[in-house]
Amino acid sequence: MPGKEFSFELITQDDKARLGKIYTPRGSIDTPAFMPVGTQGTVKGIFTDDIKKTNTQIILGNTYHLLLRPGIKTLNKFNGLHNFMNWDKPILTDSGGYQIMSLSKFNKIDLKLGAIFSSHIDGKKIILSPEKSIQVQKSINSDIIMVLDECPKLTTNKKVLSKAIEVSTNWAKRSKTEFGNNKAKGLFGIVQGGLYKDLRIESIEKLIEIGFNGYAMGGLAVGEKQNEMFKILNETTDYLPKEKPRYLMGVGTPSDILGAVKEGIDMFDCVMPTRSGRTGLAFTWQGKVNLKNSKYQNDKSPLDENCKLRELGKYSKSYLNHLIKSNEMMASMLISLHNIYFYQQFMREIQKSIQNGTFQLFYKKYINLFD
Repeated sequence: MPGKEFSFELITQDDKARLGKIYTPRGSIDTPAFMPVGTQGTVKGIFTDDIKKTNTQIILGNTYHLLLRPGIKTLNKFNGLHNFMNWDKPILTDSGGYQIMSLSKFNKIDLKLGAIFSSHIDGKKIILSPEKSIQVQKSINSDIIMVLDECPKLTTNKKVLSKAIEVSTNWAKRSKTEFGNNKAKGLFGIVQGGLYKDLRIESIEKLIEIGFNGYAMGGLAVGEKQNEMFKILNETTDYLPKEKPRYLMGVGTPSDILGAVKEGIDMFDCVMPTRSGRTGLAFTWQGKVNLKNSKYQNDKSPLDENCKLRELGKYSKSYLNHLIKSNEMMASMLISLHNIYFYQQFMREIQKSIQNGTFQLFYKKYINLFD
């Protein structure tokens, strides 16, 4: 319940779809929830106050990138990222595990030391151990902290995946020890195992034995087909503790989110809304709109006439098409803000449908709209 401690309340379910609420000292988070990604301490191209006005309740930052810039000394001077970026709501931080995969050419793994990086910025050697990752996240003053894990690239090699579970379990134990007994913050374990049910269950059981405030599904959205992701979620989410929040990392499109909610997932993050905004792609209740397309050159209709935020409902598709073709930065800013606004409206409607017992109807209506 609300107060000084991290907690989770499961309010109701519609089949496997879950309506809940996460409580933190900095505010509550209605679930299913979408977290805009602010890797460097900013959601690209959007003012912090505007992020708040989209009804965003939590954002995501990244341990590895914030360790490099601005660095722990600066973050400590501001008592964390919240003050540094002027954000007074909860923050979740990725541990740097994803960068072990995405920046694999710049690092190597040592079970004892952790991930040994050569900085992609200046080549400086950086050792990101499980302990160091937690220490950096404490300097960031994150409200939800992730354990350091090894997230392998998409593979069918069970030996590689089993090794990743071994490494991740070892690091999860060490992460929890370093985290200590801080009841105000949440510490999440990260499940690995690729697309194999038996490996996922093995990873889940090992993490439950350690004990965490929440559990994340890692190693998905790394190139597998959408139906493969849904299948493994369907086969494994029931093994996760019912009374703890469930987080699918790095997902995704509105249909990805919808399909994962159907399988019992509570939390999501993705760069999709802002990255798409920078390429002229908008998400709407009518589906995806590629505003670079010449058919919008004389289209007077807005993306969403009901959106009052920044008067977005007054900008025509024709004007946005013009900004894109003129290479004006305002195009990225307006479309990115619209996309975050849409994503949060989409999550609110999902929440309402679960509350009303109509989620299956909502799912059928929208699951194929964003293909």
